[in-house]
Amino acid sequence: MSGHSKWSKVKRIKGALDVKRGQLFSKLSKEISIAARVGGGDPTMNPRLRSVIETARAQSMPNDNIERAVKRGTGEGVDAQQFEEIVYEGYAPGGVAIIVEAATDNKNRTAAEIRRIFTKNNGNLASSGSVSYMFHKKGQITVPRTAIEEDKLFELALEAGAEELTTEEEQYVILTAHDQLYAVAEALKQAGVNLEGQKFTFIPDTTVHVADEAAALQVLRLCDSLEDDDDVQNVYSNLDISEELLAKLPA
Repeated sequence: MSGHSKWSKVKRIKGALDVKRGQLFSKLSKEISIAARVGGGDPTMNPRLRSVIETARAQSMPNDNIERAVKRGTGEGVDAQQFEEIVYEGYAPGGVAIIVEAATDNKNRTAAEIRRIFTKNNGNLASSGSVSYMFHKKGQITVPRTAIEEDKLFELALEAGAEELTTEEEQYVILTAHDQLYAVAEALKQAGVNLEGQKFTFIPDTTVHVADEAAALQVLRLCDSLEDDDDVQNVYSNLDISEELLAKLPA
């Protein structure tokens, strides 16, 4: 789990999570459309759609944008558009494993761009299954630290069926079995907990420690470039890097 927490911290420090609001809305919009296409446009009957809509509202995404995204997914209106979910796997310098989740309306365009980003940053795109076996899919719920005391949240999360709770600088991160994400999130909300977000994530079984400054910088630049791509929804890695080396690297 240290690898997961460290990677979150790496992304926060290096600014890869500081996505422009327009880009963030674009990624959320695609996720809403996909959820609506897969499970229908009624959030009360579609837990995945309900979850991403709540996340979008927490990020102050306008209701008009949300409604358009739902209609795009269900095939209504002039903006009807079909996005397809694709997972890419590859390696960064130093043997660091990378999983990329994308949502696209043009598989050929996206595949070519993902390959270009890997190549440009000294990485290698790999075949399906060559990396994913090193990770486990989990549910992840985030709660602002200002919302509740840690001991109380731990008690509620455990009772709801969560697997783990870690405390980060500004938030609590709760992990669940992948098929228990929505049940745990609903139980916490029923208990009055203010959730910041909920989603699926990939947690590495083991991490790859990178001690070389040049290699570490290449890994971070590869992940940043992937996350900046409009078709990319999420990037996961099993990178482990020391606090000392992280502090040396340029932002």
